[in-house]
Amino acid sequence: MTEDKNAVKMDPGAEDPVALVRKQIVASFHDGNVHGGFAKAFADVPPHLRGVKAGDLPFTLWGLLEQLRLCVLDFLDYCRQPGYVEPPFPEGYWPEGDAPPDETAWDRSLEEFVSLMKEFETLILDPSTNLFRPLPGSSGRTALRQALACLDHNGYHLGQAIRLRRMLGLWPGYPVGE
Repeated sequence: MTEDKNAVKMDPGAEDPVALVRKQIVASFHDGNVHGGFAKAFADVPPHLRGVKAGDLPFTLWGLLEQLRLCVLDFLDYCRQPGYVEPPFPEGYWPEGDAPPDETAWDRSLEEFVSLMKEFETLILDPSTNLFRPLPGSSGRTALRQALACLDHNGYHLGQAIRLRRMLGLWPGYPVGE
C-alpha cells in the first residue's frame, strides 16, 4: 500500500477535528468581535423605541428580535424533527406588528432566543449528532449546514439591529442618523 502524498497528516496529540469544529461553531455563536453580539444589540432598548422604524429601514428592533427568535427555532427544528416543514415565507418568520404586543413580550422573546441558542449549542456539541449526515426527511441539509446558516443569519440581522440602534441614537459612539 502506498502513502497518499496529498493526505493531511494529523498530529497524534491533536484534538479530534470534528470535536474542534463543534467547539468552533459554538464559540462563533458568541463571538461579539465578529457581529456585535446578541446581548449588546438588544440591551437596554427603551420600551417606546422597540417598535420604531428609522430612515428607510423597513423593520423595527422588535421585528428583528422576533425574526431572529423564529429563525433559530426553524434552524433547530429542522435538525430535531425528521421531515420538518418550514413555516410559510415570509409571514412565518416575522411578527405580525412592528411593536411587542404587550409589556412582557420583549423579555420573553429575548429569553427564548437565548434558550433556543443553548439548545442548538447542546445539539452541535453532542457527539451523537452527526454534523455531516443529511438530516432525515431533508433535501440533503446537514446539522453543520443548519448551524452555519444560523450563524450567518444571526450575524446579518444583528448588523441590521446595530444599524437601527445607531439611527435611533441607541448605539454608543455614533451620532444619531449615522
